[in-house]
Amino acid sequence: MTIVLLTALGVGGATIIGALIGFIFKNISHKLSDLILSFAAGVMMCAAVYGLIMPSVELGTKLPVFVTILGVFSGAFLLNIMDKAVPHLHRLSGADIESHPGSADKINKILLFVMAIAIHNLPEGIAAGVGFGTNNTAEAFTIAGGIALQNIPEGMVIIAPMIAAGMSKKRTLLIASFTGIIEIIGTFIGYFAVSISNALLPFALAFAGGTMLYVISDEMIPETHSHGGERGSTYMLLAGFCLMLIIDFYLG
Repeated sequence: MTIVLLTALGVGGATIIGALIGFIFKNISHKLSDLILSFAAGVMMCAAVYGLIMPSVELGTKLPVFVTILGVFSGAFLLNIMDKAVPHLHRLSGADIESHPGSADKINKILLFVMAIAIHNLPEGIAAGVGFGTNNTAEAFTIAGGIALQNIPEGMVIIAPMIAAGMSKKRTLLIASFTGIIEIIGTFIGYFAVSISNALLPFALAFAGGTMLYVISDEMIPETHSHGGERGSTYMLLAGFCLMLIIDFYLG
């Protein structure tokens, strides 16, 4: 339980760390941000496939592949519904916010942006918690590490628009911290859900994997390929994937 608590704090705290970096480096280039996010996407992709989806198939008893497929699509479908309720991450960039000069309108759009991140953080936190259901601590850390890496640039992205809209640094940090707290809550939801019933584990693992794959495909890759650095972003994604593959091979 202590390991799960520390992992939850690490995953949620990564967003806060990103926010603090955003305070220090207010003008981080799109190129650098895209490279970091692409690396995180590769880490998450490997964690989703080898840490969640493959164990789901192996742990299933009846029709394991079909239970896994159902879980993957269920996770993706949930996030698709969420995306219809709140704006996409790549549709609420700082440039989009700045195109609306009204201060109140700016703040409204920024808060929608933060809400979108917070809602996406809940299933990501659940994915981190569900990973411990396999009793493979190395794989669980791989999953949580991939999510934490993705949260750092996410936290960085939140800061600049809020400060530009005139929010105080204290309020900005509190709002950024809120998105991290949501992820901590999600981690415990995932952990306790599979602890209560091991029968749910194959579906829960696949569900969490589906949410991660959806975030990678729908949010992270479009964002990293929208500023002219597609080739570098692709190589960084592959580097992140291969690094986690090595870690999974030697520690799994």
